[in-house]
Amino acid sequence: MSSDSPLSFPALGVPESLAAVLSERGITTPTPIQAATLPDSLAGRDVLGRGRTGSGKTYAFLLPLVARLVAEGRRTRPGRPRALVLAPTRELVGQIHESLKPLAATAGLTVQTVFGGVGQGPQVTGLKRGADVVLACPGRLEDLMGQGHVSLGDVSITVLDEADHMADLGFLPGVRRILTATAKDGQRLLFSATLDNAIDVLVQKFLRKPVTHEADSVQAPVTAMSHHVLHLTSREQRVPVLADLAAAPGRTVVFTRTKHGAKGLAKQLNRRGVPAVELHGNLSQGARTRNLDAFHSGRAQTLVATDIAARGIHVDDVALVVHADPPVEHKAYLHRSGRTARAGAAGTVVTLMLDEQVRDVRALTRAAGISPVTTKVSGTDHPVLAELAPGERTLVEGGLVVEAPAQPQRGSGSGGGGRSGGGRNRRRGSGSGSGSGGGQKSGGQARQGSGSGSTSGGQGGGRSRSGGSRRRAGGSGSASVYTTSSGGHSAASFSSGRR
Repeated sequence: MSSDSPLSFPALGVPESLAAVLSERGITTPTPIQAATLPDSLAGRDVLGRGRTGSGKTYAFLLPLVARLVAEGRRTRPGRPRALVLAPTRELVGQIHESLKPLAATAGLTVQTVFGGVGQGPQVTGLKRGADVVLACPGRLEDLMGQGHVSLGDVSITVLDEADHMADLGFLPGVRRILTATAKDGQRLLFSATLDNAIDVLVQKFLRKPVTHEADSVQAPVTAMSHHVLHLTSREQRVPVLADLAAAPGRTVVFTRTKHGAKGLAKQLNRRGVPAVELHGNLSQGARTRNLDAFHSGRAQTLVATDIAARGIHVDDVALVVHADPPVEHKAYLHRSGRTARAGAAGTVVTLMLDEQVRDVRALTRAAGISPVTTKVSGTDHPVLAELAPGERTLVEGGLVVEAPAQPQRGSGSGGGGRSGGGRNRRRGSGSGSGSGGGQKSGGQARQGSGSGSTSGGQGGGRSRSGGSRRRAGGSGSASVYTTSSGGHSAASFSSGRR
């Protein structure tokens, strides 16, 4: 391949059948971490890959894993997988699974996920049938090993994803026991955003002459990511400012320091008409799955989360990350911020800062190697909010309830309003709701009964907002739409639900 030829997956050694799967999904050019590691990992070498979240690490290890199993051509025995991927959270396991499924289908491989928070019965059944690849969190996998449901002696390739996060969560003793149970001559790939002494112990003990590659170091801020600090003049401004930012078109991830804080803030945003879901360790697995599904599908455009979502949660087109509570440690800031500006896209990161947090936030940003733009904000009428989150603000009466849908009501009543951009009618029974605003999709969907939701309004251009005014339209339950602009800045219309 000449130096001026475009880099491709087949040129790196990826089998044509697997490259075709990626091409069908619009993935044709390897990311830096993929280009760096694939030649070595496909050649069977142990690899230590260092790169930030969102750099393409998942395909960097899934492609050589699938290629190796296909080349081996062995049959998998019940309870004895041939490949193992360890990840720190069940959400990350699920997202790795989504990336692996089309590759595995093409190669004729079976996959089993293993994680806690759900019953082990289906996992045990899948293992007994014979799974070629196991994607697992360390805790549940060790449980199943102890019960005799799975043996790792046939594992010929092992992957550790987000190894530094596993260290942060205290999983390394279990990881060491799991790696010891795999075939000693197997290939091992370790991917981590950072390397510290704990990770180095794993490398020294379990990787044989590893080839180290680094791309998109976590310490290097993404150039497409802009960083801002909003210095709030009072604590009372925190929720109104958050609601204003999150009501703009596009997906927003808001981080809090505690589980209680995430739950409370999600409720407050919903009360203000911003459809939001929470994600934290106190939720059941079913609730976590439903909430993430709502965020992925766009029914909720705001995710309020603890640092459980700072690693490995892959959602396309997250335009805005807000640190409602500034993290204590700079690595957490960078990992949280990495939910936006992924795969070359642009993104905005906003940190809310109170007077008593000024010193801590300045130390945090210095340690993270960034120079944010700081603006003092006294209310939602400040023009910087429109610059950070442009577009029409859309409010939905009552926000979004994922786990407790309303019960059918008898008789007629005021219908819930259609949310612009394909929103849903929240109330049941007859009646109709409407929302007004520029450039909106028609046809809010009614949940049940004879009512219908609709949106109406003129086309396109951004409308000015004077003095932070908000326009509400329709009766009870109707969608409310308002726009923001500042100076010569034109607010973008909300059409497809993305920025």
